[in-house]
Amino acid sequence: MDSTRVTEQPTSYERPQPGVDPADPRGAFLRSPAPPAGTGAALPVQGRSGGEPPAPGAVAPGGSAPAADGPGSEHSQPGAGPDAEPDAHRPRPAPDGIPVQPADGQGRVDRGPGGEDRRTGQVTRPGRPTPMRRDGDRLRFVGAATRRIARGIDLDEIVMGLCRATVPTFSDAILVYLRDPLPVGDERPTGPLVLRLRRTDRIPPERDTEGGGFLPAAPPEPSELDSVGEELCTVRPGSALAEVRPVFTDAPAARAALPELLGEEGAAAVPDGQRAVLAPLRGRRRVIGAALFLRRPERIPFEADDLLVAAQLATHSALGIDKAVLYGREAYIADELQRTMLPETLPRCTGVRLASRYLPAAETARVGGDWYDAIPLPGSRVALVVGDVMGHSMTSAAIMGQLRTTAQTLAGLDLPPQEVLHHLDEQAQRLGVDRMATCLYAVYDPVAHRITVANAGHPPPVLLHLGGRAEVLRVPAGAPIGVGGVDFEAVELEAPAGATLLLYTDGLVESRLRDVWTGIEQLREKLAATAQLTGPDHPPPLEALCDEVLDMLGPGDRDDDIALLAARFDGIAPSDVAYWFLEPEDAAPGRARRLARRQLSRWGLDDLSDSVELLVSEVVTNAVRYASRPVTLRLLRTDVLRCEVGDDVPQLPRLRQARATDEGGRGLYLVNRLARRWGATRLSTGKVVWFELNQG
Repeated sequence: MDSTRVTEQPTSYERPQPGVDPADPRGAFLRSPAPPAGTGAALPVQGRSGGEPPAPGAVAPGGSAPAADGPGSEHSQPGAGPDAEPDAHRPRPAPDGIPVQPADGQGRVDRGPGGEDRRTGQVTRPGRPTPMRRDGDRLRFVGAATRRIARGIDLDEIVMGLCRATVPTFSDAILVYLRDPLPVGDERPTGPLVLRLRRTDRIPPERDTEGGGFLPAAPPEPSELDSVGEELCTVRPGSALAEVRPVFTDAPAARAALPELLGEEGAAAVPDGQRAVLAPLRGRRRVIGAALFLRRPERIPFEADDLLVAAQLATHSALGIDKAVLYGREAYIADELQRTMLPETLPRCTGVRLASRYLPAAETARVGGDWYDAIPLPGSRVALVVGDVMGHSMTSAAIMGQLRTTAQTLAGLDLPPQEVLHHLDEQAQRLGVDRMATCLYAVYDPVAHRITVANAGHPPPVLLHLGGRAEVLRVPAGAPIGVGGVDFEAVELEAPAGATLLLYTDGLVESRLRDVWTGIEQLREKLAATAQLTGPDHPPPLEALCDEVLDMLGPGDRDDDIALLAARFDGIAPSDVAYWFLEPEDAAPGRARRLARRQLSRWGLDDLSDSVELLVSEVVTNAVRYASRPVTLRLLRTDVLRCEVGDDVPQLPRLRQARATDEGGRGLYLVNRLARRWGATRLSTGKVVWFELNQG
């Protein structure tokens, strides 16, 4: 709209002054004739329609107090009070919020005997918003409405802002349709244009202007606007819904498009004349939806300038929706990246139970450099890893993924913890300059009830004993990964059955409100207090323990990502382990069968003897064929029966389909068919082939 035209129009809802042409461009800047003598310095205040008393603070004609709008009001005249300024008739500045339209009882609408507006001849109900009278009102409304729409950050907030900004100020009802699905960025949809009803909004029931509340008793009568709306519609090519500019629905193109949008019955319910505006929502590249603004029959129809208002609202809403969809896609990518970088589920390892938690630094930044992992190792051992890459950005997440993959590969080689950290340090230096990270790598052996820990600048782990005592383990801190040129040291500690080891990142114990050592002490006290709740003979449930640990975080303690890994050491009792050395000779398979049968009889597992003898014979035969040193045979009884055969040959066996003329190659095929699970792992001194059988 023309800015010159806007500034020339009056910005109040006052009545035309006597003796002044309403079309005079000077508008409200013209002064009224001086008031008659004895009437006081204020203008008479209009009473409510129907002879209602004036508002509090107002005076009747002839009084001397200021008008209801107070000093400096747009209704005040020069000399209205002792503090009046010479320019008291200057129009008031535009409010920051959406302007409320004048209604009956506010003293701003000149009504005739029948309650109709003298300027328009339209009859409006009491309390019902009336349309904007001036271009200045429209300008202020568009500014406030676009600010409200722009405050939304996601799709629902933007659509909600559009609805709340327009109802009831601009329209009595609104229907917002969006593409299904919404295109993202530069995507070019290939299918037909399908719109889905995203949201509707309507004026609430009539308000009681006398008491300021809702009218009691019966609900309002149903209106034809209440039946308008179609959940899903397909737009045909060339439809008015694919146009750019808003149009009144009495236009032929719009009237033809309404059945697509609303259905045949809904299109018939749309008010006739200029009481409905169809505004396509066009984003940066294409139409992404449509908005339908409706006014009831008793309200003044839309004007031509209202099309400009609808265009502004539709444009701002469409651009905001485009940005919200892009933001949602970016957040989805970041979330998926983080979830794929972390283990989806923790493995079920013999002799240890595991639980974990991960919390991002903020909902708007769901990626970071913290990670945790649990990696099964040969000999029923398990590697526990927690690391933290500097920062919490997409770059940190990418570096974290590379380091985690490297740690898994190194763990598969069964390297000692200090060697794993050394190779991680070299990998971080190859990734680039300033690729810093801290990491703690621990290996738990459930048979020996021992744990070996190496640290690279990470906060020390906390061990919660069965009796309720929490202990911060004394582990050499070491230098962070990426520094280069430093050695890492590993320590071996006791891991008693029933104890719980807690590995975490510094986001759990460090924040703006406390240093890292204060946080570690609070963590130790929290673990001890939680253990007291279950008594000295029962450790707290692992999942509940993780939740209790996270509850120690206050509102201002979330400055960084948090990764938490808890391991409950159950161990394997010596009575459930059998271990033998077999010389690499032809008699070894037969001796292995006899030893296995005898041990299964002691354990009361005679039903498994035939299967175990067959599988042990096949695996030991393959081992002694190439081994040059004694072969190891170990049986472990836990929830399953596990058999492990180790030799000094690094080559791993591969399952293959033997041909009819082959003399061998069927041993692993039998293992694969009869065993619950099986596998082979390379060691620094050779390899281990293992298989598991269910006990019952």
